[in-house]
Amino acid sequence: MARGKKIYEGKAKTLYEGTEPGTLIQYFKDDATAFNAEKKDVIEGKGVLNNMLSEYFMVGLGSIGVPTHFIKRLNMREQLVRTCEIVPLEIIVRNYAAGTMSTRLGIEEGTQLPRPIIEYCLKDDKLGDPLVSEEHIAAFGWASQQDMEDILSLALRVNDFLSGIMYGVGIKLIDFKIEIGRVYEGDFQRLILADEISPDSCRLWDMETGQKLDKDVFRRDLGSLTDAYTEVARRLGVLPKNQQPVTKPTLIN
Repeated sequence: MARGKKIYEGKAKTLYEGTEPGTLIQYFKDDATAFNAEKKDVIEGKGVLNNMLSEYFMVGLGSIGVPTHFIKRLNMREQLVRTCEIVPLEIIVRNYAAGTMSTRLGIEEGTQLPRPIIEYCLKDDKLGDPLVSEEHIAAFGWASQQDMEDILSLALRVNDFLSGIMYGVGIKLIDFKIEIGRVYEGDFQRLILADEISPDSCRLWDMETGQKLDKDVFRRDLGSLTDAYTEVARRLGVLPKNQQPVTKPTLIN
């Protein structure tokens, strides 16, 4: 796929100008990072799996009326997405205590929360994506009150969808992170789901065994990350049941 100039390169994806006005090409890399990029590796096939899984979730969300930046998957590693202005926040939805929540609050990992808890972090790698409150968000103008109401509504709809999909294949949705973009239509703006949804941005545990099927496998040296992601893809029907883990993919335009 022909690309324009590079617009942005993050830890797991690169964005290029699209060939159509108002579009970008989102390229999924094999790079894996953890602990604010203190731990790094290249995991063959990870980008291919994340591309396919993110397409699956974005299409599913679009089918129930959740607006997203996703237009179509172009090949094994690339998607065509709509250009948007990213709200400088990471929105974290937690159904069970895990990760930093368990560390901060002393709650045992795996404890079910009384209701989904939404947390916000400022998108700033240099600061380690610090946790911020709605007061910070309002005071510094990162999002308006109406934006926050819309973000909360979007986050809970995504949570309902993902929780149901995962439950149906024996996976517990512990938590996940999303990003939100602004698009402008004349004098009006609306918010859409952007970035990706994949095991890179979710915590996924097998409902019976508690086996981790997400990036914690890499963070905590629990085995093969591609095996874990392939298992998620198999259960969801994104890959055939007998599909071997994706390695050394050839379609990398």
